[in-house]
Amino acid sequence: MATPSGETTRQPTPRPEEITPEARMERRWPQPVQVGALIGLPVLDDDDRTLGVVRRVMRTPADKIVLIVDHHAWYGLGWLGLGVRPVSVPIEVVAIFGRQLASLDMPPADYAAAPTWAQRQETDIPAGETIRIALTRR
Repeated sequence: MATPSGETTRQPTPRPEEITPEARMERRWPQPVQVGALIGLPVLDDDDRTLGVVRRVMRTPADKIVLIVDHHAWYGLGWLGLGVRPVSVPIEVVAIFGRQLASLDMPPADYAAAPTWAQRQETDIPAGETIRIALTRR
């Protein structure tokens, strides 16, 4: 930023807790992806354990995108249907890498504590529609 005398000043770097989820997503080089390509992808924690699987991609009345993830409360038993319940996950807290999603800003405890999702005013985003999702790597 330039001052009236023409000098430049540095803006203070915001603390991590001051950065909005949307700003974090923008720092992660969001790329276009078709909604249908996200359906069925596993969501992994930092230890590469499966937290759940994306079942739906929805748009809220506030024009936010959320993923409806079948959360596996008991690691590894989701394929049996035990302990599986849908939870809403903001797209800003995940990033894609390969054919899976990383839960970057929503720890496993937040999935367990999240209320069971029930459709209210959200609408499904068609499988052919393109949205943006952050990139990451391991």
